[in-house]
Amino acid sequence: MTTPRYAVYYAPAADSALWRFGSATLGVDAITGKDIAFAVPSGYAPETWHELTAEPRHYGFHATLKAPFELAGGRSEAQLRAFAHNYAAGLESVALHRLDVTALGSFVALTPPPENETLQRFAFSLVQAFEPFRAPLSPADMERRLRHPLTPAQRAYLEAFGYPYVGDAFRFHMTLTGSLPFEAVAPVKQALDEAYTQAVPAGPVRLDRIALFKQDSRESRFRLLDSLMLS
Repeated sequence: MTTPRYAVYYAPAADSALWRFGSATLGVDAITGKDIAFAVPSGYAPETWHELTAEPRHYGFHATLKAPFELAGGRSEAQLRAFAHNYAAGLESVALHRLDVTALGSFVALTPPPENETLQRFAFSLVQAFEPFRAPLSPADMERRLRHPLTPAQRAYLEAFGYPYVGDAFRFHMTLTGSLPFEAVAPVKQALDEAYTQAVPAGPVRLDRIALFKQDSRESRFRLLDSLMLS
């Protein structure tokens, strides 16, 4: 039996320049789950760019707030969606100030300036609030997570919340590429920085909504279920 997974993300408004840029960079529309025309950065062939963005294309353009999870026993999708609507109604939007194209290790993403305590509190409160809906990680998923080196605190977060990068280990980011060879990181970052500057007007950005995404099976892409505005 196929078990779906859900996730709580930040995904910009579908009519925003930011959404159009991110979706075209990855070559997927997470509303439909279908491929769309790439906005290939200068200096790259479409075939090369398709390969460089294969991993994040599976998830759609987003920033993770509550990482993908299967539903806990006794919980339904309808209950999750109702809870998400009620939860969002009580939240205030969060200023991200701006987003910059950043190299995070081996991949490139959009990130806000660091030291945003309001954002950190917002994200961890959300992780905790949705925790009753999360089924425990399967042994296979736990093993997959443990393949990457974790600090003792990250290991504790993994065991408590099914994801190691929460709490003080959380960093808001909107992934634009998969893992890149070392020598490719700097030129890809530069190309994406130029493309982002041209496509998205400069100015402040707000986390003004949360998005509930669904993955029907591990082989399928995540798609947007609900986009919920914050006050």
